[in-house]
Formats: sequence, C-alpha cells, structure tokens
Amino acid sequence: MKTIAQLTYIPLATHNPTEQVQELIEHLAQYDLQIEIGYLSSTVIGETEVVFDMIKDVYETMALEQERFRFHIELLSPEK
Repeated sequence: MKTIAQLTYIPLATHNPTEQVQELIEHLAQYDLQIEIGYLSSTVIGETEVVFDMIKDVYETMALEQERFRFHIELLSPEK
C-alpha cells in the first residue's frame, strides 16, 4: 500500500520564502518517495512508514531552523 500526502509549506518570517521552499524540496529528495512538485504544494507517494517518518523529520527540522511557518499536510486515500 502506498500513502499519498500533499504538503504545503509556508515560511512566515522571511524575506526569501522561495529559497526556504527550495531547501525543503531538496530535503524531501533524500527519502525513497515519489515527489510531484506543484505550484503551491508538493505531493509525495511512498510506503506509509517512510511518508510518516519524512513528515516527522521535516517538521522537527523546520521547528529548529525556522522562526515561524505553516506546514499543511493532507493525506489522500492510499493506493493499493
């Protein structure tokens, strides 16, 4: 079963949000996930454990490195 998550990251306390979003996308590339980059959000598809590990890691990393942000996560029905 593959889990599908749509991620939207919004840095709130920065003068260059594009750079921070690009850093997040580069961070996602280290995981064994299919990544689809969209204009306002990105979709990741992969094994459930990998997707949830990635979400936890990204959130913890952003909490340490960013002053303020919003991180929206939508989970879609799994692919079988």
